[in-house]
Amino acid sequence: MTTVRRRTRRRRLLALPLLGVLLTGCGIRATQVPTDFGPAPSRVPCSLAGPDPATQQGVPVQVFLLCGDSLVTVDRTVRVPEGTPDARRRVMVAQGLLDQLAAAPSSAERSAGYTTRVPGGLSVSGPAPRDPEDTLRLGTAPSGLPAPALAQLVCTLSDSAAAEGDGSVTLGGPAPAPLRRYACTDDVREHPGTTAPPASEVQQGVG
Repeated sequence: MTTVRRRTRRRRLLALPLLGVLLTGCGIRATQVPTDFGPAPSRVPCSLAGPDPATQQGVPVQVFLLCGDSLVTVDRTVRVPEGTPDARRRVMVAQGLLDQLAAAPSSAERSAGYTTRVPGGLSVSGPAPRDPEDTLRLGTAPSGLPAPALAQLVCTLSDSAAAEGDGSVTLGGPAPAPLRRYACTDDVREHPGTTAPPASEVQQGVG
């Protein structure tokens, strides 16, 4: 019995190097001790094969939609008549962006994993008499929006022709509600549900 056991043990030991060679040949590194594989692989990001024709009718813009727990840009369009004065054009672009954010994603976008939390019926207007000229006033207070919706709105508007192009946008509710300048940061884009857009108070004119 002792001789048989020794032969069996010898065969097992000889098989280990061969197993290692086979695993290496398959692109797998053989290990002799348990390993910590770490966290689960990150999810595959949402992606589209190209612009969805169903959403491409007008002036090209980009909106931020939710892709899992982060914000990702998607190509859309808004309609602005030619010859529209700049001040009016800015408000029309902003309204078009709000409408696009509130619209249900197209079938291609839904299949790719995109969603939106922006509610329908949001309206926007330009500055009140004592507001800075870059002000956009919403029909509802920004603070009343769900966190992901506010992040979508801030990142979309701050990156558009409706803002000054510095990565921020001045927003407020109906006048005379106070104004705040919101910024779209990397943290906001990566964690829109838990990271609120940084905001600072904006002074209004007197008169």
